[in-house]
Amino acid sequence: MLLKLYKPLVLGIALTSVTISGIAQTGAPVETIKANADYKPAFKGQTRIGSVKSKTAYKDEVINTNLNGPWGICVLPDGRLLISGKPGNMQILTTTGKIVKTITGFPKVHFQGQGGLLDVNIDPNFKMNRMVYWTYAQPGENGAALAVAKGKLSADETRLEDVSVIFEAVPRHKGGGQYGSRLLFDKKGNIFISSGDRSANNIRQKAQDLSATTGKIIHITKNGKPVADNPFIGKANAKPEIYALGLRNPDGLAIHPATGDLWEAEFGPRGGDELNLIQAGGNYGWPVVTYGIEYSGEKVYEGIQQKEGTIQPVYYWDPSISPGCMIFYTGNIAEWKNNILVGGLGGLHIARLVIKNNKVVGEERLLVSRQERWRCMAIGKDGNIYACTDSGKLYKISKK
Repeated sequence: MLLKLYKPLVLGIALTSVTISGIAQTGAPVETIKANADYKPAFKGQTRIGSVKSKTAYKDEVINTNLNGPWGICVLPDGRLLISGKPGNMQILTTTGKIVKTITGFPKVHFQGQGGLLDVNIDPNFKMNRMVYWTYAQPGENGAALAVAKGKLSADETRLEDVSVIFEAVPRHKGGGQYGSRLLFDKKGNIFISSGDRSANNIRQKAQDLSATTGKIIHITKNGKPVADNPFIGKANAKPEIYALGLRNPDGLAIHPATGDLWEAEFGPRGGDELNLIQAGGNYGWPVVTYGIEYSGEKVYEGIQQKEGTIQPVYYWDPSISPGCMIFYTGNIAEWKNNILVGGLGGLHIARLVIKNNKVVGEERLLVSRQERWRCMAIGKDGNIYACTDSGKLYKISKK
């Protein structure tokens, strides 16, 4: 049953118009392929916005070709890169692409399908406590679950010590799909985690169920406790860790560097990939509300795109680009400042989205010629983008 939320979160909030003054004039939309569905957007500019083109020259170069299933990346205080690998380990690399350390000591992972060792991040106070946090597919008797663990990086940077699991999603599921699984810290040092719906028809409806933590944004402390002001604390049968609900496979999660707002990007089914501005207590509709269709070509349930009590996506893609990751740009190219970069897996490009008044007002496709599946990105201490692909490559993208 679709949950009804308080009125400030309803559909009408998203229907304001956008002024595009202050950015370059847009051209034809970058997407030219016919959409999978004939659904109409809820407001102008919600999909197939006009294109923009970067004026600043930039270059991309492959600096490593030997990564093993890279999934997450973060930047250490000294500027080196910490990269996770799905099979179950992490490595530290220099910004020239040299692997200098391989880290062990992780709990066993369910390395199947989309599961494995997934995202990685470091404690905001890493210089003092050396704590590393990661998400992974945790095996179990009744199936796998998204889990979050933490451990202290040893002095020689080769292993994790005092490892503990601080969160396990429920229910478990025996499939290998759609864990979501990005992890980031808010300004208070608490943790946001994106938890996928696990894909299968017999579990995806749990994205609308507050007694389950699949298909949700989770908000916990560094010790795994619910954050004190979480929106569903005290609600009967609701998991207190839940921050928002109704998500499919949220592989993108980022905080706007200027506003502090939480944004999310997720896979739709066949079409209907979404970019969402996440609100505490917000219901984003999946699987009842979607701009996508089933892989079979049928409607998803009743084929509804709008419903009272749910929040519309800021933007959606049809056909899918398969958002594998997202960041807000804070590097050396001035015209990209605070743009959203979304790594496309199926789309084989990086989408640059110009944001104004919380709306997408321009889109550009970057690195199309590389034809890569972009899995994770980070802005280095040097202001360059470091991005990993499913082919095991590490790219550096920099201003010429």
